[in-house]
Parts: sequence; C-alpha cells; structure tokens
Amino acid sequence: MSNIKGLISVLLLILNTLFWTPPLLCLTLIKVVTPGRPLQRRILAGLNAIALNWIGFNLWWMKLWVRPSVHLEVPEELSPQQWWLVLSNHRSWTDIFLLMMAFHRRIPMPRFFLKQQLIWIPIVGLAWWALEYPFMRRYTREQLNNNPALAERDRKATERMCERARDVPLSIINFVEGTRFTQAKRNERQSPYSHLLRPKAGGIAQVLSLLGDRLAGIIDVTIDYQSPKPSFWRFLCGREQGIRIEARTLEIEDWMLDGTYHNDSNYKERYHSWLNALWREKDASLDSRPW
Repeated sequence: MSNIKGLISVLLLILNTLFWTPPLLCLTLIKVVTPGRPLQRRILAGLNAIALNWIGFNLWWMKLWVRPSVHLEVPEELSPQQWWLVLSNHRSWTDIFLLMMAFHRRIPMPRFFLKQQLIWIPIVGLAWWALEYPFMRRYTREQLNNNPALAERDRKATERMCERARDVPLSIINFVEGTRFTQAKRNERQSPYSHLLRPKAGGIAQVLSLLGDRLAGIIDVTIDYQSPKPSFWRFLCGREQGIRIEARTLEIEDWMLDGTYHNDSNYKERYHSWLNALWREKDASLDSRPW
C-alpha cells in the first residue's frame, strides 16, 4: 500500500512540474533573447515566482498526503528581503524538500550549488539554468594536480552567481560536504566525524568574499533522520521515520571578509579551523539525538 502512495506522490510531483512548464519555457525563451541585465532581472523575478509556486504546491500536497513527521526549529528573525548563506549537512535527496519546508517564503528564493550533470534532468535542469543556479564540476585530486586551471571553472560559476545577486535579495544553500553522507563514504574519506563527512570551505569563503557586505548572516542547519539510511522514495511513500531540522543564525565575523582564500594560506587555515569547529559541534548534536 505504501508503494502505491509513493507512486501517487511521484505522479503529483510530475503533474505539478508539467503544470508550470509552459510559463517556465516562455519566460526562459524571453530571457535568452532579452538584452541588458535590468530587463533580465524583471524576467528572473517572474521565473522566481513560478519556482516559488511550484515549491509551495509541492509542500502543500506533501504535508496533506505524505504527512512526514518533521520537527522544525527555525529562527524568527529571518526575512525574504535580506541575503542569506545557508550551510547544511546532507543525507538524502529529501533534504532539498525539507529545507524548502523550513524556509519557504521565510528567506528569498534559494540557490543551490548543483553538480553539472543535473542540468540534463528534463524540465527541472532547464529551470535551474534559467534561475541562474551555479553548476559545479567534480574533479579528482589527480585531475586538479595535472590541470589546476580546472578549479577556476567552479570559482567563476560562483562569482557569476554572486555578481548577479548583489541587486536582488538571494539565499545561497551550500551542502558543504559536497555529497550525501553514507557510512561507506565516511570510511573511504576517513572522516573524523561520526555522522558527517569532511566539510569544504572554499565555496563558503568565496561567497562571503563576494557577497559578504550584503549578507544578513549565516544560517547553520542540522538535518537529522531517525532512519540510519533515509531515502527520498521512503519519504514519498510516507514511511520515513522522524526527522529533525534545527536552524540557527550565525554572525559573519570581520576576519571572514578580509582575506583571499585561494592565495593566503593563513586565511585558508583559519577558515578550515572555523568550519571544522562548526562541524564538530554539529556532530556532537547528532550524537545526542532524541531517537
């Protein structure tokens, strides 16, 4: 019976996506041929409205149909009229919808750092591209050692997003572990944390250096599942166990805006120390889970 519920959930997700596809395609085509950034920003506002309505309807039917057991702790001082950087751990594709539940219309339309391959997902990939999400490529350490210029491609994508974001409030969501947590990945990467992978500081540092004077603060999010192996399919079937989302705001410290991450080893080390301390605290909070 739960599998039937999951199939109906997938159908609702597809139908909602198809409903918003015609206006999405129209505005995307207009945006492509529109000269000048001021006019493009107006079209982008329309695309954002489509995306927010798509999110809103998905959250509506999920709450009524899937009825997930989610406990939310979200700061009251958030505003959709301010810029925010959101840092989160990553366990499942479900995380994206959980973050939408936590922050929908509480902060501006979010942007995620996405893997380059996701641009090929039908309709959704086009929407992400039209909404100016940054697409990041993954390179092995060997590839980067052989061609250091490859790392510059991702930095340029982040730079373009931040430059475009300066005139309109934006929230940037960064899964700083770079991928979803599993015990196999934890062991393979020799993570020092029990429930987390090693965090990566480069993207955070670049966003803060380019957009730090606009940001109202950092939102630190901890996502915790009662199930040791959460899955999006189980979530859609209504079989996912308890979920907790705890968010808090952090101030942007002055030192974060006064250095160059990729050229200053001391500044880079300070970022790593700050982020690792944050991750140790997050790992300890996951250790004390109520399940």
